Amino acid sequence: MFDQESDAVAPGDATLSSSEWINELLLGMRLSGLNYRRVQLAPPFGIRFDTDARCAQFHFVAQGPVILRLGEEEQVLETGDAVLLPRGGQHCLLSSPEVKSRDIEQIDALPLCDDFSCVNECTDTLDGTSPVRLFSGCMQFDLGGMQPLLTLMPAVMHVGTLLSRYPEMLPMLEAMAREARLERAGAAGILSRLADVVAASIVRGWVECDCVDIGGWIEALRDPRLGKVIAAVHREPGRDWTVAAMAVEMGCSRSVFAERFRGSLGVSPLGYVTQLRMRLATQWIVEKQLSIDQVAWRLGYGSQAAFSRAFKRSTGQTPGKLRHG
Repeated sequence: MFDQESDAVAPGDATLSSSEWINELLLGMRLSGLNYRRVQLAPPFGIRFDTDARCAQFHFVAQGPVILRLGEEEQVLETGDAVLLPRGGQHCLLSSPEVKSRDIEQIDALPLCDDFSCVNECTDTLDGTSPVRLFSGCMQFDLGGMQPLLTLMPAVMHVGTLLSRYPEMLPMLEAMAREARLERAGAAGILSRLADVVAASIVRGWVECDCVDIGGWIEALRDPRLGKVIAAVHREPGRDWTVAAMAVEMGCSRSVFAERFRGSLGVSPLGYVTQLRMRLATQWIVEKQLSIDQVAWRLGYGSQAAFSRAFKRSTGQTPGKLRHG
């Protein structure tokens, strides 16, 4: 699992650039593998993935080519290519466009461990066609405080667009290719961890370099003064935030700050704070198994009852139901 949590940054540090504010927020990103498959197929083939929209799907082509079809769009993935579908969805991997696809869940697989299995449907081919080797992972994708980014990401994020900027990713892809091809001892764990890191690197690269034109939330983060406020809220979500306190962080009047904040993010400053707290509360209750009292204290609520009322008002359910749901 890719899992990092930010350490507190000294209050009042105003020297960070906008990209450093973004990096600080990305420390909350989590990509947790639900299941992984090493797939070896001989053409013709077609496999379909019906990935939950709340999950991300990662594909690495150890030996290609293969066609990725998402809706009406198709793109060819060559050997060494990796893609991340941040919002999952139904998509197919095909040897050629005319081939019908089968649900990957209905294909016999050999389990190697709890969350890793192998699919091998290679047969001898008369024309000597090489098999296609793939590695796929379904991941629980949580951007922490950056969760609004998920709806802004492209449906398919391609590692090829990042290699010129991040050449250090190439050795990771080469290592994945070796592990997928040689089937060495321990390959399951190594491939899983490499997939997590490559997928996280794709997301980071997009945030840093490829989302400059989508405006709104990212535009706010790239504004040094407004980004400073957002980073401070993420750094101390349990602080008693008021519009006045946030305006002080930005260095302007309350009215100017509130207007600029809503204009950039489409939500009021205090509404943003509440949304962030509820996302963190859900993460801490479900993933970290913290008690409701602990969560309420961390998020600055005076009592469990006050937190529970805020949580239900925001999400429509009680935190207790979330824990036992």
